[in-house]
Amino acid sequence: MAQTADSAPSSAPMRPERGESLRIGDVARLVGTTPRTIRYYEEIGLLAESLPRPSGQHRVYTHAEVERLREVMRLKNLLGVSLEELKTLLTAEEARAEVRAQLQREDVDPVRRRELLGEALGHLDRQLALVRHRNEELARLEGELSDTRKRVRRKIRELDARAAGAFPPPTTLQGSGQPQP
Repeated sequence: MAQTADSAPSSAPMRPERGESLRIGDVARLVGTTPRTIRYYEEIGLLAESLPRPSGQHRVYTHAEVERLREVMRLKNLLGVSLEELKTLLTAEEARAEVRAQLQREDVDPVRRRELLGEALGHLDRQLALVRHRNEELARLEGELSDTRKRVRRKIRELDARAAGAFPPPTTLQGSGQPQP
């Protein structure tokens, strides 16, 4: 996807054409990461490792590999999961894709179809468990921050009341708005 001299640069991220192969530096720029991160993701199995190539030749990435990397990074940023959790999530997604491909065949007998659907359900359960765990952690953090915010606001009110000479501030009757005796 070469840019001609008279074409204006785009602010949208570049997308490789379907048949276009890109080198690692190009891929890193496209998805907003570094070549080192891409190599590490390959090393730990988040991305397919490159095939052996003659010395001096560069690894090239296909459209599908670039899209896979985009999805890896999107999920990592969205969920804030560890790389191991991300690997679990993506492995389950790949397994579901394989099940989907088998289910799309017309010659699958009903017994096998049910087995495949049960398998897909197990993969979805693993993915949901990971997402729910992350949601629980975020909810817990939100609660902690809300509690801290309430304490800080109370301390500000107390400081303001002291500065106005009205400390301790009068307590009010519940719901009446009138000071208690």
